Amino acid sequence: MTHDLFGRALEKSGFGQPLAERMRPRTLDEVVGQRHLLDPGRMLERAAASGSLPSMILYGPPGTGKTTLARILAGRSRFVLLSATSAGIKELREVVEEARRHLAEQRAKTVLFVDEIHRFNKGQQDALLPHVEAGTITLIGATTENPSFEVNAALLSRARVVRLDSLGHVDLRRLIDRALADEPRGLGPLALQMSDDVRDLLADEADGDARRALQTLELASQLAGQGGTIDRARLEESLQKKTLVYDKDGDQHYAVVSAFIKSMRGSDPDASIYWMTRMIEAGEDPIFVLRRMVIFASEDIGNADPEALRVAIAATDAVRLVGLPEGTLAMTQAVAYLAAAPKSNSALTAYAAARRLVTERGSLPVPLELRNAPTQREKSAGHGVGYRYPHDFAGHYVPAEYLPEAIRGTPIYTPSGEGREREIGERLRALEALRRKP
Repeated sequence: MTHDLFGRALEKSGFGQPLAERMRPRTLDEVVGQRHLLDPGRMLERAAASGSLPSMILYGPPGTGKTTLARILAGRSRFVLLSATSAGIKELREVVEEARRHLAEQRAKTVLFVDEIHRFNKGQQDALLPHVEAGTITLIGATTENPSFEVNAALLSRARVVRLDSLGHVDLRRLIDRALADEPRGLGPLALQMSDDVRDLLADEADGDARRALQTLELASQLAGQGGTIDRARLEESLQKKTLVYDKDGDQHYAVVSAFIKSMRGSDPDASIYWMTRMIEAGEDPIFVLRRMVIFASEDIGNADPEALRVAIAATDAVRLVGLPEGTLAMTQAVAYLAAAPKSNSALTAYAAARRLVTERGSLPVPLELRNAPTQREKSAGHGVGYRYPHDFAGHYVPAEYLPEAIRGTPIYTPSGEGREREIGERLRALEALRRKP
């Protein structure tokens, strides 16, 4: 009986299409997120309001609304969708010929949407150029890859690059709530129960991807049945994973990140790798973790081991190249290195000291001997007079003052006695002795 009720509810809701497709926004007002593009006066809002649509490349993570925005922005124009994974030069020529006919007969333009445009080779991208330039088609490309590297410069120069952001927790909650309540298009006829905690968990697990959120919600609704409850267990079954307690917008997020940083600072590789793994397995963006590692390499290690920064950046490049799960190996290697490295916060304290001087003393004048003198006018004013080129002297060093006169003698960078910085400190002390020597 329950199965029959569920089936009739599905039929009533038009369940021939997936939930994500049924809930696809039809107007800009229905689009969630991307306020930097869609708020009044912003780029895409202005384009939609004016009806003058430029060619553009929509760049952003999966599930952020690239196809949806393209359809809405096309308005009443003829809309053609091609996937770069299957279309070739032949298909492009057919689209252009039809667009040319449509323009001549109907006086209306064609909007060509190319999904995954980064998968077109150079020849295919070049084939679009004359038709975009002539206005035969308005091109909207979609890509998850940085178009600066994946799209020809010639094509980029004829299109606006529009960056879409991952959807935030609030945006995803709004989508989930809307899908559960919507009667004609969503799951409203099923009268499902789903607590705020479970809705929040789904929003977190969707990781900025609207399609993933709605696909998971649809599967969970089928498990719950007509009038049923989508609880944590059903959601985990739909996700095909055990969810960890880790709210990216809440206390757990900040607690785990703090434990990760403090474990590396405390030179404990075991704990550092554990907390890193907690974040990754809970669905945290690995780039977020890697950004913290790059910052840590300068903030807490610095010149005590300059190699640490290179290791952190290399791990970031490796993850971008191979993705997950293989990228976790590079991350683990880097975390172990950072945790075991000698520690120094001298970069942090040096910048703070310099910033304090800049803030308190303002724009102190550059000493005349340090200024360039590209013309006779500057030379006559004394620019560069008295400057001694260090490479002309023994040891490539000559005692001189380089700070503004008002703050000379103020210490800014103080090397620690750890790792390579011990050697740096010894060298600087030796140079200081030479500088003070009569």
